[in-house]
Amino acid sequence: MSYELVWFKRDLRWQDHAALAQAAQRGPVRCIYVVEPELWLQPDAALQHFEFVRESLQALDAELHLQGGCVEVHTGALPDVLERIWQEAPFSQLHSHQETGNGFTYARDLRVGAWCQAHKVAWHEYPQFGVVRRLKNRNLWQPAWERQMAEPVQDVGALQFWQPNTLRGSWYTPSQMQAPSHLQHNPPLRQRGGRPLALATLHSFLHARSLGYRGGISSPLFAPDACSRLSAYLAWGCISMREVVQHTRAHIALLPPSASRHRAGLTGFISRLYWHCHFIQKLESEPAIEWQNMHRGYDGLREHDFNEAHFEALKAARTGWPMVDACVTMLRETGWLNFRMRAMLVSVAAYPLWLHWRPVGEWLATQFLDYEPGIHWSQLQMQSGTTGINTTRVYNPIKQAQDHDPHGRFVRQWLPELRQVPDTWLFEPWLMPHTMQAHLGVFVGTNGDTDASAEGEARIAQPLVDLAQATREAKQLLHSRRQTDEVKAAKKAVVDKHASRKNWGTRTGARNTPTRKATRASADNTQAAKAQLGFDF
Repeated sequence: MSYELVWFKRDLRWQDHAALAQAAQRGPVRCIYVVEPELWLQPDAALQHFEFVRESLQALDAELHLQGGCVEVHTGALPDVLERIWQEAPFSQLHSHQETGNGFTYARDLRVGAWCQAHKVAWHEYPQFGVVRRLKNRNLWQPAWERQMAEPVQDVGALQFWQPNTLRGSWYTPSQMQAPSHLQHNPPLRQRGGRPLALATLHSFLHARSLGYRGGISSPLFAPDACSRLSAYLAWGCISMREVVQHTRAHIALLPPSASRHRAGLTGFISRLYWHCHFIQKLESEPAIEWQNMHRGYDGLREHDFNEAHFEALKAARTGWPMVDACVTMLRETGWLNFRMRAMLVSVAAYPLWLHWRPVGEWLATQFLDYEPGIHWSQLQMQSGTTGINTTRVYNPIKQAQDHDPHGRFVRQWLPELRQVPDTWLFEPWLMPHTMQAHLGVFVGTNGDTDASAEGEARIAQPLVDLAQATREAKQLLHSRRQTDEVKAAKKAVVDKHASRKNWGTRTGARNTPTRKATRASADNTQAAKAQLGFDF
């Protein structure tokens, strides 16, 4: 008996799953996940991603077991795995979601398409987010997003599973998955995977934690509770975007008139879900922005001046700026950081440290549990000033600390060597008099060595550069490039392809002339910039 093959990728759920639902309508289903060795060799892969996937697959497998099925885990290159499955028991059609992933997955999907064509197998791909494949005109994107979010959540219902005539062959269960030995970085305090945890996180956010969303998401102290914390579950598909949008809108509708602040916070949350898909659409429309500047007029701006010592100090939380080093430490321990602090990290890397966004992006991809390629690379470029259409946004780490950690609780939590430093010098410890350093046993060094130099003493890093001077010089370099005729001339093409059209034409009598379009798109992308690295919502 033939069957429908459902290939799970970054869509690790069993409800509102278009591929599973559509396959089930056509006949018995067989569900697979493929551990692709080459995928896990990519520079954006980390052990925490693999473990989150394994946990999510275990939850998916347990649910399918209740209906008499399972998730088969196979290992190998996709065309080879499909060929092996096909030789053992041919399937009617292949079903999966449309993945807007990294360069490897893009090339792999081309190979899968070629295999299907050679074997005359129909491959049905279904949208995962509000992203439109082969979008011809950006003006059509927002209405398409709204239509998809408004469609009914698909109840997969009862499933009929294909039953093999032989014993298990070349596949194994999610509980038997073994991480590749080369993978590193699995933060001890990261979120755990699985749809049940995703649903519990959504419930706790809507019914309790979202009360602090407005005003809380910018604070590194309060954001871990105030933010939805759904970003990892959306990135790995444990819950669908449509489910989150519809549950949130339903919850907003039930709020009493007196809950204006709560309503405003959840409305802002919905807008960030919109921006989530808006940024993924950029990578869908132009896969090359993963590795090349969105605006090619910025080629060579930073690439040839890369300071490896500065990069290593940033990764090791030894920049000398306490807010930056505390954020890197939290990210290393939890796999998560709130949006403003993510933006600050990229800003510090891009401006005073003058680091090209690609190596910084590869490192941060491994650090973020909720790494979503479409958002990640678009945002890295936006914060680094290489899109050519966004306002330059430079974050001063001292001011960010003063504004969002005024009592130093966050810095002291993640940098214990600074816990005895008085508020006066906490965010600029290099200004402490030597007598105070000796009194506290905290010495500001020049090499970033934080090991104790004597019992009860610690040496912390001196800032890598003069913040004000380095930032000023960086902005001058960027703005001088931006003012060239070549860069100005090429800006419109980037606007036409990637700028948001949200809220266009809302004013009575407004005419969409080319100049007005460009102005609105630029303004709208300024709003997008305010959303920052919107992985965390």
